[in-house]
Amino acid sequence: MPVFAANLTMMFTEWSFLDRFDAAAEAGFSAVEYLFPYEASPEAIQARLTRNNLTQALFNMPPGNWSAGERGIAALPDRFEEFQTGVAQALDYAEATGVQRLHMMAGVADPADAKAVASYRRALDHAAARLAQKGLDLLLEPINGRNMPGYFLNSFDTAEAFIRQSGHANAKLQFDIYHCQILHGDVTTRLRQALPLVGHVQIASIPSRNEPDGEELNYPFLLSELDRLGYQGFVGCEYNPRGSTTDGLHWFEPFKRP
Repeated sequence: MPVFAANLTMMFTEWSFLDRFDAAAEAGFSAVEYLFPYEASPEAIQARLTRNNLTQALFNMPPGNWSAGERGIAALPDRFEEFQTGVAQALDYAEATGVQRLHMMAGVADPADAKAVASYRRALDHAAARLAQKGLDLLLEPINGRNMPGYFLNSFDTAEAFIRQSGHANAKLQFDIYHCQILHGDVTTRLRQALPLVGHVQIASIPSRNEPDGEELNYPFLLSELDRLGYQGFVGCEYNPRGSTTDGLHWFEPFKRP
C-alpha cells in the first residue's frame, strides 16, 4: 500500500507553515513533503516532525530568487557558486529532518543551449556527489511548460538520459504523474519502463491539479499498479485542494494511519 506524504506547500494552507505538520498528522498522514523549508529553522521543523511522528519525505534545494520568477539555478551557467552554497544549506536541513532525498530544480533556460546543458550536468555531478557522502538520493523532476513556462527540464526522456549518463547511482527520477500526463500521456507504460530509476512519485488530478479522485486519470488503478510493480517509496500529494484541505480528504480515508 502506498505511503502518502502531504505536500505542506499546497495542502493545509489554512494553517501557518509549522502548524501544517500538526494538521497533517491529525488528518492521518505519516509523512510530509514541501517545496522549501528555508523560512523556518531546521530545529523548528525537526521538533514538529518528532512530536507528530512524521517522516520527512522530500524537499527542494534552494531555487534562487523564487519571488522574482527563478525556478532553480542548476542550468544557469553563471550561478554555480551560489548553487554549491544552496546544496550545503539543503544538507543542513536534511541532517535535521532525516530526509533521504532532495530535489534539484533546473531553472528557466533553453534546453537546446549547450551552456545550459553543461551547467546542468556540472550541477548534477556536484549535488549527487555531495548527497552520496550523506547517503541521500538526488531527484530530477521534469515539469510541464504550462505550469512552469520555459523550464529547462521539460521531458521525462531527457531527465532519464541525464540520470543514466551521469553515472551516479543516487540520481533518481521524481515521477510526478500530473506532469507526465500533460507532457507525454501514456502514464502507465512510462511508469513501468521508468520504475528502476524512480525515487519519488507525486499525484494530482489532471487537468485541474486538485484531489486525485477524478478527471482524466484512474488513480485507484495507478496506485494499485505502483503496488504491483513493487514501488517502495513515498507518494507525494502535490495538489491544490478544491476547498478546505480536510474536506477534500475522502479519497485518503483507506490510507490513513491509525
